[in-house]
Amino acid sequence: MKVATHTFDAVIVGGGGAGLRSAIELSQSGLNVAVLSKVFPTRSHTVSAQGGINAALGNVEPDDWRWHMFDTVVGSDFLGDQDAIEYMCKHAPESIYELEHMGLPFSRLNDGKIYQRAFGGATREYGKEQAHRTCCAADRTGHAMLHTLYQKNVQAKARFFNEWFAIDLVKTAAGIAGVTAICIETGEVVFIRARATVLATGGAGRIFESTTNAHINTGDGLGMVLRAGYPLQDMEFWQFHPTGIYGSGSLISESVRGEGGYLINKNGERFMERYAPHLKDLSCRDIVSRCSAIEIREGRGAGPKGDYLLLKADHLGEALIKSRLPGIRELAMTFAGVDPIKDPIPVVPTCHYLMGGIPTNYHAQVLTQDASGKDCIIEGLYAAGECACVSVHGANRLGANSLLDLVVFGRAAGKHVKESIEQGLGYHEPAASDIEQALSRLHRWNTNEKGESVDRIRSELQKVMQDDFGVFRTEADMKAGFLKLDDLNDRLRYASISDKSTCFNTARIEALELDNLLVTAMATAYSAELRKESRGAHARYDYPERDDQHWLKHSLYFENGQMTFRSVNMKPEGMEPITLREREEKRD
Repeated sequence: MKVATHTFDAVIVGGGGAGLRSAIELSQSGLNVAVLSKVFPTRSHTVSAQGGINAALGNVEPDDWRWHMFDTVVGSDFLGDQDAIEYMCKHAPESIYELEHMGLPFSRLNDGKIYQRAFGGATREYGKEQAHRTCCAADRTGHAMLHTLYQKNVQAKARFFNEWFAIDLVKTAAGIAGVTAICIETGEVVFIRARATVLATGGAGRIFESTTNAHINTGDGLGMVLRAGYPLQDMEFWQFHPTGIYGSGSLISESVRGEGGYLINKNGERFMERYAPHLKDLSCRDIVSRCSAIEIREGRGAGPKGDYLLLKADHLGEALIKSRLPGIRELAMTFAGVDPIKDPIPVVPTCHYLMGGIPTNYHAQVLTQDASGKDCIIEGLYAAGECACVSVHGANRLGANSLLDLVVFGRAAGKHVKESIEQGLGYHEPAASDIEQALSRLHRWNTNEKGESVDRIRSELQKVMQDDFGVFRTEADMKAGFLKLDDLNDRLRYASISDKSTCFNTARIEALELDNLLVTAMATAYSAELRKESRGAHARYDYPERDDQHWLKHSLYFENGQMTFRSVNMKPEGMEPITLREREEKRD
């Protein structure tokens, strides 16, 4: 297949927060940057982030980035790399002020400073009282951030390929040469050649039946990396948010609980007081989700089927809800048919966020392993945001650390790419066979005839993942799930699309997305079965305890099913490591 070539200094795959922040850093330096996004950038999933972004500004009460770091390490159940966590928390305040100077309309305190609300897992003085650390723009922080970053990129003259879909990485013996991509509007296929490729493709929550994720969150960057022969890290760790709207999965942000809302069961009992008497409803999300699941399993769920809980906010008052939670109210009224000013919102734990992903260092450089198990940097390849595993979230992400992850490591990727180009990073020249390889699955979908439909395989995949690899996992369920996944994998090879047209052929795009969903699901399944413990968001009935002796390590999964490990970095650069003993003493 002959394809046109477009040449740039850097190509960024993904137009969400991480991709746009990286693009700003590069475009403002005068580099020629392409931003490839399968939706218009302001429709990227970052737009749906509600609660806010963490930074130890100390606007409400004294705060310290070291306290933020402690909370993040503890929240990660000690699987987070402490050098990366230190980098993120230390650079958080300046990242917030950069956004403010770009024009992000943060909510304000009476003295004019940025408003900061309470959020789950945030404490002062290393685990003592609740901290107010979360900066926000009412409950539409992601929306405000995405529009601000997009406007700055337009000003900096970044080149946007809107409604283009990245097919695969073009890999050479020396490194990554760029990506192949298809224009959704016209069907045109091109090779985008670049010195550096930054993957910022977001999450993959659509592998589950119930999720807060948009339909575009199909693990595209994860699939690209696996097919290039590189690993994914910690794919067993999927966060289930405790407050997805019952029936739709739409997110009700932690900001409701941060403002004083709380969960109740069918008896009207504020049940989190039993499980976590210190932090209660603002405990880490893994804790609240598991407690909620237990309440439902033990028969205390609300509704005719007893399969949901209630989020009570009416006591906060009409004025507060309308001023600080207007988007939440709108969602509740639209998708649950209730007005939180008057009635509680029906909620259930639902898949929300992937803590694992593409392994990187804190410069956002993608890592793999050599034959001896040593970390190696893949030249010319970077990843940032939810698709990356740096790993600042470890086994469980704290609320409002996701937007911080986007801007800190999107910025770090841009800075490192810029420095690398200044130091001589050149283009890797691919052979024709390298480009053909990166187009092989597009060719498969264009030529397969009379196979199964994409919709059917995708629906079955999502049900398997929800039933067998969800909030609680057992050996028996996962073994049954493996058989179903293997069958789906075989069936996918012969699946087909009936529409082979070029113009706005969304069926072809959904087929390409399904490839990514299935390999992401396989990575999740293998990793979940391998980890014989419960840690953070990974909860196993058959191994209910955390096992630091054997499992305080990162898992790595390769597409051929090979599994290996990486050690957790317990050595921050500017302070003493946070120890396991401290965790036991401080955490609720």
